[in-house]
Amino acid sequence: MTTQFTLPELGENITSGTVAKVLVAVGDQVEAGQNVLEIETDKAVAEIPCPTAGKVVEVRAAEGKKINVGDVVLVLEEGDTAPSEEESKPAAKKQATPKPAATEAAAPPTQTAKTTGGKVRAAPSVRQLAREHDVSLEEIPHNDPSGKVSAEDVLAYVASRKNAPPLPSENSAASQPAANLENGTDKWGDVVLEPMNAIRRKAAEHLTQCWTTIPHVTHFDKADITELEQFRKRYGQQAEKVGVRLTITAFLVKLLPEVFKQFPRMNATVDMKQQQFILKQYFHIGVAVDTPNGLVVPVIRDVDTKTVLDIAREMAQLAAKARDRKLALEDMQGGGFTVSNLGGMGGYAFTPIINAPETAILGVSRTTMEPVYKDNTFVPRLMLPLSMSYDHRCIDGADAARFMRYLCESLEHPWRLTLGI
Repeated sequence: MTTQFTLPELGENITSGTVAKVLVAVGDQVEAGQNVLEIETDKAVAEIPCPTAGKVVEVRAAEGKKINVGDVVLVLEEGDTAPSEEESKPAAKKQATPKPAATEAAAPPTQTAKTTGGKVRAAPSVRQLAREHDVSLEEIPHNDPSGKVSAEDVLAYVASRKNAPPLPSENSAASQPAANLENGTDKWGDVVLEPMNAIRRKAAEHLTQCWTTIPHVTHFDKADITELEQFRKRYGQQAEKVGVRLTITAFLVKLLPEVFKQFPRMNATVDMKQQQFILKQYFHIGVAVDTPNGLVVPVIRDVDTKTVLDIAREMAQLAAKARDRKLALEDMQGGGFTVSNLGGMGGYAFTPIINAPETAILGVSRTTMEPVYKDNTFVPRLMLPLSMSYDHRCIDGADAARFMRYLCESLEHPWRLTLGI
């Protein structure tokens, strides 16, 4: 008796990945719980265990190829019996009923969504997107042969209902470069082709969805952190003795939960289907990390229960894991607010894109010494530029301004924080 092992759900908003490594081969005996696959997905490499024991008679996952949740990874024969002569020819069987490759051009969306047990196949993020546009998944045409509805399908359908041209798909003429790229040229000269890795592809898909579905507004302000920087330097050496490097970001992350208590919609999710805001009573903060493979956002959980030293230590540990590509999927899930600090690279302001389903993201730029008028004279003060993008469906401009001012004033009084040494 044979059984098929399909790729399980990988986490929130994750519907596919790239096969980094296949850990078994035809003829191998697999134990229940044994890792059989490494998947590069959502900015991490995850090992996938097989819940069923048996002998491998067919491997359908191929290294370097895209695989979707629900796709067959392995075909196993339960028990130790050798496969029959007919079963030992998986290639012939597969040739008789070929499965569309992930790299094939998608057919025009002429099919409506298939259901499994009365439920359309779609990722949680796609369901949320459909709810926000008040459309039913059952009526949306799709491209996926398996019947799974994608975010692109939803947006194209919404656009068509409004008698407007749909957003360009990855296979549309508008998204295609000039011809002859296979020869290393376009119509103007020589080019070099750089394929997107899994991290870049996932970021492109996620950020496109965030930008096209959330009405963004960005508010700018500056915090006088002269005293906070003096405070940080004063205790920095003491922190280094216990192996921790104090940073302004660690103080900022520690401070945010207290500010959220005054402005709860900054730590929330918009539910347009139910016409409500989901105000989170927990404080999980994502901190963007630059890596050679792209931007990742590991999450520090329950920051309200941790000291500044705890947060600084965890930030360093997560950043190291991110650069070594050792982050687990759960390390990047559950955030309610994101902080992106580009101060080490320069610039005085930027407009970060909200990391859905969050409602706001804070950008931090490089500090500068500036003349500030104080006590009837100009004095040199260290100023920290802050840029916060927010979801205007949930947050009004006045509330954003009050939030930023409250945050800046709190940073200007470092004695409000508990260092925890």
